[in-house]
Amino acid sequence: MNRLNDKVALVTGAGQGIGHAIARTFASEGAIVYITDISAQSADRAAEEINASGGTAFAIQTDVTSPEQVKQMFAAVDKRHQKLDLLVNNAGIHIRTDFRHADEETVEQVFAVNLRGVVRCARDGFDLLKASGNACIINLSSIMAEHHVRQLSLYATTKGGVSSLSRALALEYAPFGIRVNYLLPGFIDTELTKRFTKNPVISKQIIERTPLNRFGSAEDIANAAVFLASDEASFITGAGITIDGGASITI
Repeated sequence: MNRLNDKVALVTGAGQGIGHAIARTFASEGAIVYITDISAQSADRAAEEINASGGTAFAIQTDVTSPEQVKQMFAAVDKRHQKLDLLVNNAGIHIRTDFRHADEETVEQVFAVNLRGVVRCARDGFDLLKASGNACIINLSSIMAEHHVRQLSLYATTKGGVSSLSRALALEYAPFGIRVNYLLPGFIDTELTKRFTKNPVISKQIIERTPLNRFGSAEDIANAAVFLASDEASFITGAGITIDGGASITI
């Protein structure tokens, strides 16, 4: 039996990469999936792919930095389904810069998408999640929240905020039947990380430090998300799962 039959799910930043893999895997497990992305073309293409494979998906162009667009996104879900069972806050950006040279525009952009976008969606989606009676939020943090590298200070700070927010919301939302967990991907082989995964010297150094001696895949993250979204994880909230060529879970 599919683990997410008839669950209504919304995945932000699902036009490509990890978000796309999560949406596709949710649909294969029986969920009705809303694909949201800042690119209407990417969202439409991802939804069409799921529908063509026998799943059910709807595309909504959404910029998570826009309060109006986020409200419209949830209004569209409310109009069609009047509830939301699964919310995956995946939308994010990755900008490398020396911290001392980071201009205001760069700082604002990273925080607006990676942290305030998650705050906005988790807050504005509350009523629909509460209506489910058994809902789950999964936030995408990053291993960079705990293991830092140069030129990713802004990214790491926002992802640390996502981890902290997830643990706090697990307590605040529990009385309403809403679980909140988070994933901390390591070096996952996607378009975002190709500068590392496609560089033979750097990739060798990274792989040698991972337990399974390989890069993770977007499907690895998607499978972990399905577990957290399913009834198998019904007693898990406030948990962070690190996926870095192996996995550890902290509850």
